Amino acid sequence: MISERISRGQPVVAGFFEPRTFSVQYVVSDQASGDCVIIDPVLDFDEKSGATATRSADALLDYIRRQGLRVTRILDTHPHADHFSSAQYLKSRTGAPTGIGEHVTRVQRLWKDLYNLPATFPEDGSQWDQLFADGDTFQVGTLPARVMFSPGHTLASVTYVIGDAAFVHDTLFQPDFGTARADFPGGDATDLWHSMQEILTLPPETRLFTGHDYMPDGREPEWESTVAEQRARNPHIAGVSEQDFVRLRQARDAELPMPKLILHSLQVNIRGGRLPETEENGRRYLRIPLDTLDGAASE
Repeated sequence: MISERISRGQPVVAGFFEPRTFSVQYVVSDQASGDCVIIDPVLDFDEKSGATATRSADALLDYIRRQGLRVTRILDTHPHADHFSSAQYLKSRTGAPTGIGEHVTRVQRLWKDLYNLPATFPEDGSQWDQLFADGDTFQVGTLPARVMFSPGHTLASVTYVIGDAAFVHDTLFQPDFGTARADFPGGDATDLWHSMQEILTLPPETRLFTGHDYMPDGREPEWESTVAEQRARNPHIAGVSEQDFVRLRQARDAELPMPKLILHSLQVNIRGGRLPETEENGRRYLRIPLDTLDGAASE
């Protein structure tokens, strides 16, 4: 499913909903220059057969080609725990550099140990072309963009603010659903609260784009709201104190099941979206550590 929102003098945001993992990929473009960035692209993976595919990523490329756009960056907001990133595939097709928050190195160190990866595995973020620090700026054509460090869901999460649009990944979900969980290894509900509060200091009309939608009560997928709507309607925020939020978040997280792809996806995503190297028989293999996470999961 695709939606496109155009605001004069601000980014054109096209959202692509991937129903298997409830993920939203974005193409964010500047009308004046034709430049665009891709945010949180998905590489399709079937955990039952082990098959990978590029259907979701190719849908982005088809849109970009039809609109006559030029990709200048491929961005991930964090190393995802519920889908593979297609950043490397898209780089191979477009030549655009990849980027992620600089604290991905902390996630790499954590998961390198959990996967017992060899000492030669680089944990310096060199799998990406650019590591963003809090407050870093860049351009999408004529549009200003900046990076906000937004930990809590993971150690490395960042928000990209492009014009009047903020891509808030797994912090805030739609106002009728709430917020992301914070019980990953390295996650923290207090950090998540403070990250959300910083996002909510943006102007009230700022458009917020989430990384997932779980369609409560069977409604159609949605992924856009505003700061004002989140403040007024999100049940985890409106009238809620920090202490109450942490208590609520921790209680809710304790009841949520493990996501089916967390152990599959992190080993790909800490490599910047690269699949494991082919072995001598011509096949690739994933590593699945047993008795490791004790139920840690992600919405």
